[in-house]
Amino acid sequence: MTPLRARLRRYARLRRFARDESGATLVEFAVVVLFFLLLLFAIIDFGRLAHTWAAAQKATQVAARIAAVRPPVCAGVPALNSRGVAGSSISFGTLCRAGANVCANPGPAVCSGASANATSAEIFAQIRPLLPAGATVGNLRFTYSFDPNLGFLGGPYVPMVTVDLQGLEFVFVSNLGRMITPITGQQTTLGANLPLPRMSISVPGEDLALGTAG
Repeated sequence: MTPLRARLRRYARLRRFARDESGATLVEFAVVVLFFLLLLFAIIDFGRLAHTWAAAQKATQVAARIAAVRPPVCAGVPALNSRGVAGSSISFGTLCRAGANVCANPGPAVCSGASANATSAEIFAQIRPLLPAGATVGNLRFTYSFDPNLGFLGGPYVPMVTVDLQGLEFVFVSNLGRMITPITGQQTTLGANLPLPRMSISVPGEDLALGTAG
């Protein structure tokens, strides 16, 4: 075989190899399936995230509603509205909103939930099924603050009761960051644990002394 004929045969084989598409389907499948899996797991995880967010908001509402009719979680919450000005001639029964300093402002009482406290323990037991894994009673924060538009002098102290749900994290079931790395060629934190924003509900207190049966 002459060198020319050998070169022509090699050239013909190269042309046949270049036109051969027998493995193209497998390559295309490998590329498409990666996008498909990324989309599938993203839909699942972000659907879970939306559900977790809505459930946590509902848990905050339930917690505030129960706290409004249960004994205070925090210490220092008075039982009655005392005079705002010592020695004042304002008669008992006067609405706190009738004027400035009719009722004393004891200042806000703020504390975190604790399992040893009956009220916060009851609240956490009620909302635990709505919270993500890892949530504890310590993720609840209670604030009892004076509102001059509520109550009357000498009557039961009626604070604004605020319940905050904070420090929660959403945990992805799939590591989307690793799945997207072969596509982008860069490391990403997509799919890492996601801190949920603080959720807060405020309602007026109703029966902080005797509310033991809802």
